[in-house]
Amino acid sequence: MKKQRSVTFNHNPLLKRELPAWRPRLVMLALMGCSLALAGRALYLQGIHHDFLQAKGESRYARTLEVPATRGRITDRHGDILAVSTPVRAVWALPSDARLEPAQARELARMLEMDVNELNRRLASGRDFVYLKRQVPPEVAAQIAALGLPGIHQEREYRRYYPGGEVMAHLIGFTDVEDKGQEGIELAFEKRLAGQAGARRVIKDRRGRIVEDVEPIRSPRDGEDLALSIDGKIQYLVWSALRDAMHEHKAKAASAVVLDTRTGEVLALVNAPTFNPNNRSGLTGAQLRNRAFTDSFEPGSVMKPFIAALALERGKVRADTAIDTGNGRMTIGAATISDTKRHGVMTVSEIVQKSSNVGTVKMAQQFSPDEMWHLFDQLGFGAALNLGFPGETSGRVRPAKSWRPIEQATMSYGHGISTSLIQMARAYMVFARDGELVPLSLTRVDGLPSSGRRVFSSETARQMRTMLHLAAGPGGTAPKAQVPGYTVAGKTGTAHKLEDGRYARKYVSSFVGFAPANNPRIVVAVMVDEPSAGQYFGGAVAAPAFSRIAEGALRTLGVAPDVPLTPLQLARRSAADEPAAEVSRERM
Repeated sequence: MKKQRSVTFNHNPLLKRELPAWRPRLVMLALMGCSLALAGRALYLQGIHHDFLQAKGESRYARTLEVPATRGRITDRHGDILAVSTPVRAVWALPSDARLEPAQARELARMLEMDVNELNRRLASGRDFVYLKRQVPPEVAAQIAALGLPGIHQEREYRRYYPGGEVMAHLIGFTDVEDKGQEGIELAFEKRLAGQAGARRVIKDRRGRIVEDVEPIRSPRDGEDLALSIDGKIQYLVWSALRDAMHEHKAKAASAVVLDTRTGEVLALVNAPTFNPNNRSGLTGAQLRNRAFTDSFEPGSVMKPFIAALALERGKVRADTAIDTGNGRMTIGAATISDTKRHGVMTVSEIVQKSSNVGTVKMAQQFSPDEMWHLFDQLGFGAALNLGFPGETSGRVRPAKSWRPIEQATMSYGHGISTSLIQMARAYMVFARDGELVPLSLTRVDGLPSSGRRVFSSETARQMRTMLHLAAGPGGTAPKAQVPGYTVAGKTGTAHKLEDGRYARKYVSSFVGFAPANNPRIVVAVMVDEPSAGQYFGGAVAAPAFSRIAEGALRTLGVAPDVPLTPLQLARRSAADEPAAEVSRERM
């Protein structure tokens, strides 16, 4: 057998075949082309059109965080804080990273005052982000941060605090968990108080932790501070007087308003029942209602002075004009209007003083429905005050063309027409300001207000002040409205409540007046809803609250007494001043 010769690979005859010269050149050109294409593409993406890649990259690690603005403070007219934002923390979690041991979960739930099962349910929700609790106090948040729990994070936010509590609740209102106004001044002045949040760019890792603060985008603009027209001392006096009146007369609700006659500022506005804005759990709708703005009611006899003023203004009567009220009963169609007792012949002053329905109707019958409607319109009835307060009612005044004779008659003494308490308080400004009606303000007014609208002449207003002074005196319907050391003027109102279109045996008792009577500084309106302790006339229920409020307000404002005090009144005032002086010494 012939032995074969071995041939190595590099001597393989096949390798001796020469390749075409163009082939390596072609491969080299192809490789160079690809390299140039890649280099060109890289140059295009990174040098010319780099925004796309930059955006894609940043979307994976860069974040824009909102920098919250501090909500503006609310103060009373003297600068005392009524609402302020305090820093708190929001505790949140990334459920995918929040793998807690049972002991850790129980400890976290205890600190957050949560049920541990609710905490575990939120952490097992499968969501990318979940709040565990908002508005956590800073000291509690610091204890949670010290635990170093995985996936548990915090961010800064603010919580509103109201030092005035239930005294200021209906007026100031409150904010929600996002620090946005929900009621009262907080909602009415939301744009001014809220400010504008800022923004900053940061870099976060996959666990949501900030690893680098890149740059600020927009600085936050804090909200404006708001100085209200409210006087905190007068507000407390009103709140205390209403609380006691409700308790004494077992009433369903009550409201009171105090106005400054010089500027139109609202010095106090209180409703009862009230609530604590710092702890709003278990609130009911009745507690939240700002009745002075949102509730309308038939005012009753407090309307009568406007009819008398119109008759004086038009020259239909004089203050001493005699009007025969007969036996105190008057029939119009099928309806009968009656007084509480027979008065016979009365002057216009006596009609206001004794609150005669029949006498008022006889004056009203001298005017057409259009004339009376025009008066109500000038006084602001049937139209909102446009103070921006949420839920403000306009009341109800039907068009004059639809009035029947009996309806015109009943409207003259406050039935068949509805107003809010603050509307009625403002309307009485025409008597206190020599016939001029000025706009109201919930914010502090520096200087005198803009000129108002003239409704009556100065002479008519002065005559009405004299009549209303008699009505609030010993021979009138509200002797309990008198204030030691000051002359007062005003009118009582007692009206049946409408329920399901019928007048029920439930009453709204009211008193609206001003003091001092000859040179008024304040207008005070008081309304007590459904007194049920036996008394229901405005002179017995609302007038005493007016007296207490007016006395405290006049003394707080430093208004000098215009009548001398009796020895008994001096003794009572000294006794009332002693506790206040004791409190002042304790604070010092």
